[in-house]
Amino acid sequence: MRLTTKGRFAVTAMIDLALRQNNGPVTLAAISQRQQISLSYLEQLFGKLRRHELVESTRGPGGGYTLGRKASEITVADIIVSVDEPIDATQCGGKENCNDGGRCMTHELWSQLNQRMVEFLDSVTLQKLVDEQIAKGVQIEDKPAVKRAISSQPVVKPIRVNAPNSVFALGSALAKS
Repeated sequence: MRLTTKGRFAVTAMIDLALRQNNGPVTLAAISQRQQISLSYLEQLFGKLRRHELVESTRGPGGGYTLGRKASEITVADIIVSVDEPIDATQCGGKENCNDGGRCMTHELWSQLNQRMVEFLDSVTLQKLVDEQIAKGVQIEDKPAVKRAISSQPVVKPIRVNAPNSVFALGSALAKS
């Protein structure tokens, strides 16, 4: 099995979401910033996760994503399969045509590996991964970062300097003195 960045990023983003959804919907921009994953890539992944009902979206101000089911009901296999990540170690994709149209000598070995991988990934819940992150001491913000349209800092007026703005103006100012 070759797990690509698509599957890894989807699992990482889902852990991030599950860790923070108690504070309300989580924006993809916030996940992108924390996990260093492209926002456009996350949008593609979350479109697929939403179609598989693993996440729900909320539009408008304060909107974002929340889990579609409890974290204890979502498995890593669910996440990986929902983003179209094949869990297959066979060369033929399970079609049994890898040896000139026939089954290769190691097909059964790779098929059994596929079965074990699916069983393992299906046994790991999102809640387990979240609990592991909390046990490691991952810091979760109390409130989501809200960007304010109005600055809380006072407006500072620029200092007006009555000085010559060119060499020529300086020369004429000195000539007048």
